[in-house]
Amino acid sequence: MKPSRALPWCLPLVLAVPLVALSGSAARAATDYQAEDATISQGAVATNHTGYTGTGFVDYTNITGSYVEFTVSAASAGASPVTLRYANGTAVDRPMDLSVNGTVVASGVTFPATADWNTWATKSVNVQLGAGSNKIRATATTANGGPNLDRVSVGAAADTQAPSRPGQPSCPTIGENGLTLAWGAATDNVGVAAYDLYEHGNKLAEAAGDATSKALTGLSPNTTYNLTVIARDAAGNASQASPVVDCTTRPSSDTAPPTKPGTLTSSNVAADSADLSWGASTDDEAVAGYDVRSGTTVYKSVTGTSTTLTGLACNSPYTLNVVARDAAGNVSPQSNTVTFTTKACATDGGVPSSIGTVSSGWTIPWGTYWMPDGQTALVTERDDFRVWKVTKEGTKTQVGTVPNAVTTNGEGGLMGVAVDPKWATNHYVYFMHTASEGNRVVRMTYNGSSLTDYTVLLQGIKKNRYHNGGRLAFGPDGYLYVSTGEAQTPELAQDKTSLNGKILRMTTDGKAAPGNPFNNYVYSYGHRNPQGLAFDRNGRLWEAEFGNSSKDELNLIKPGANYGWPTCEGTCDVSGMTNPKKTWNVSEASPSAIAIVRNVVYMASLRGERLWRIPISGDTENVGTATAYYVGTYGRLRTVTKVPGADQLWLSTTNADNNGGEADGADKIFRVSID
Repeated sequence: MKPSRALPWCLPLVLAVPLVALSGSAARAATDYQAEDATISQGAVATNHTGYTGTGFVDYTNITGSYVEFTVSAASAGASPVTLRYANGTAVDRPMDLSVNGTVVASGVTFPATADWNTWATKSVNVQLGAGSNKIRATATTANGGPNLDRVSVGAAADTQAPSRPGQPSCPTIGENGLTLAWGAATDNVGVAAYDLYEHGNKLAEAAGDATSKALTGLSPNTTYNLTVIARDAAGNASQASPVVDCTTRPSSDTAPPTKPGTLTSSNVAADSADLSWGASTDDEAVAGYDVRSGTTVYKSVTGTSTTLTGLACNSPYTLNVVARDAAGNVSPQSNTVTFTTKACATDGGVPSSIGTVSSGWTIPWGTYWMPDGQTALVTERDDFRVWKVTKEGTKTQVGTVPNAVTTNGEGGLMGVAVDPKWATNHYVYFMHTASEGNRVVRMTYNGSSLTDYTVLLQGIKKNRYHNGGRLAFGPDGYLYVSTGEAQTPELAQDKTSLNGKILRMTTDGKAAPGNPFNNYVYSYGHRNPQGLAFDRNGRLWEAEFGNSSKDELNLIKPGANYGWPTCEGTCDVSGMTNPKKTWNVSEASPSAIAIVRNVVYMASLRGERLWRIPISGDTENVGTATAYYVGTYGRLRTVTKVPGADQLWLSTTNADNNGGEADGADKIFRVSID
């Protein structure tokens, strides 16, 4: 898909929030222009929903090219914020191009779903207006047409102040399949527009800005939910996450499990797949689904009584069973087991052939980067900020800590590390870490035995409990590439002037690299939480990132390209947005680091607890069938790195993190041989 042009203005997005009027010293007066008074092409003035201003709103015809054109006035030429008030009661984004006096100044501006057609949101864009009369046109770019459009406001001053952190959450009522989450109200200089409710790093729901509680439904019985709240204002500024509360739903009153599934059989066994079928179970309520397992490790969950199990490792033995589940979470006795061996590999890229422990006693080893001599690596530990030198044989020696690092009680802390290609002469190494004000890229001097001379190269990368990104990698061009998350503020990913939700490209002295597509640090945008970066034999950059609840992604990164978040999660057909090369269900992946050996991408998966192997198809931009190794064997896999001078990988776990729940020191680094 096509990269978007460089734009000198910011696109703050606001999702599913009511309009909050700007007042007092926070803003200068804005002029409102009602949509029903504008020029309308392929749309109609309507009044069949509530909450609009003026005498109605414009209901766009569901067709590409439908538009509303406003004639607005500016006292003088210059930049001016333009804010569109809209509603979108569907689950589909309705992007539009904005033009001023016939020139498109913002292409593919997202207008994502609001709670319903009666809930209004705002989207602000800074544009250049001429003195006097100007025509601003909002044109639908897909066959879904535009959203319902209430009005345009011109001239309001930008609000850049985030709300305060919401107060301690609690769960005053808890049931089997739901609970009520309550929290202390946040404050804002203009007004809190909405609250986003998160379970770990995934957004569950949102509430209105004047609410301090929300009923969460559709939960599983007897399950602990780790919950936080983020406040958001109408300009899209997001607060830091609230303190955490763990709430456990009540055990289900339905305690009867389904019956044992019927006879399980396998057929059509290939190198990376096999067909399975079994007899149906019964239940006193209803069977909700079936889990295909190896032992107790779930490979796939389905609703029917047959499936094609993909992603299997070639030339490998499998022993599988099936269990049934009901809506209460009761699990049936397991079926009989089937045993088969997948067919021989048909690849020239090699496959993992053996694995062994290199080093143990780690606590969340997050980043690994090899020294130029290829004999030792630097490894960071996320939550205690320590940096270690580790030999190929696994001997580790602490070389220091990174100053000013703090945790976020989530995914922040000391994250990525990279060694300068010219280390032999300058002794520079680089780290990305969370600090008091946000995330930083810093440089230190490493003489082979200790770290000194802490220097901040880049600040202004917003932080939050989750979605901090954090991977560093040097490219063949000698520049430093940095992955940043959107700090639980999805709008930032589409803002090309923000450092968040991006791949950044910078020089070793902290400046934006020359040739960057937007004349700033941004190399690519539209990312949610990227933590995997690796260059292939042709010098191309591959990236892996976490989805929210649907799809994780493997992307081939190109300068200036837009990778879709929050408009898209996984593949989508929105003009100007680039599709991933491969996607996974989040339960199968949640990817962190990636590495490339012999033209094959290896991807470490946290929630999926497996190492994915994804072959690149020669020198094309395509990839082949993805296959999984070590499913459930070693727990949460965080970092995978190519060992210099060998067809080997180092693979680290982070089972001692918030989601893994194991004790400090439980993590390991493994060596994987590729044959």
